[in-house]
Amino acid sequence: MGTTLHTLAPPAGHRRRRKRVGRGPGSGTGKTSGRGMKGQLARHDSMSAAFEGGQLPIHRRVPKRGFVNIHRVEVFGLNLRVLDQAFEDGDAVTLEALHTRGLIPKRATLVKLLADGELSKKLTVSVHRASERARAKLEAAGGTLELVPERSRSKATGDGEPAGADSAEATGGEAPAADGETESTSAE
Repeated sequence: MGTTLHTLAPPAGHRRRRKRVGRGPGSGTGKTSGRGMKGQLARHDSMSAAFEGGQLPIHRRVPKRGFVNIHRVEVFGLNLRVLDQAFEDGDAVTLEALHTRGLIPKRATLVKLLADGELSKKLTVSVHRASERARAKLEAAGGTLELVPERSRSKATGDGEPAGADSAEATGGEAPAADGETESTSAE
């Protein structure tokens, strides 16, 4: 006869009963509940992973220097030499094209064109920043440079608007009045 629903049972010895501690001297684990008498392990469950038996822990022994700038802006550098090897003459070098070819990592929020190496191809490059020498070498090879607007990092907006985006969009499409000019709704 095979296994049926009414004969299902775990194997013998599989389900152990919970050890009930502190239930009197006859149980064998009464009074001190199997923890012995006094001491550090009798009084609480376990020490933290950083506890070293009372000696000065490693995170306090090691000297600490410097600080981490929380306002740091990480700019990923991209050299002309890399573009000359990876792209063909007349190609458009966009951030998406750079990422798909594995030339910039996903975490690169700002990309700057640098002048290391020579460029022998006519390319249209779209990046956030470029050095003066890189711009000169690119234009000498017949290429063009298009600067992509950088995302603002202000905490006030928090929505990542491009830097320099005017407030006309926020006010419903109307540009704010210039200094000295006031809008009047009354008929003159």
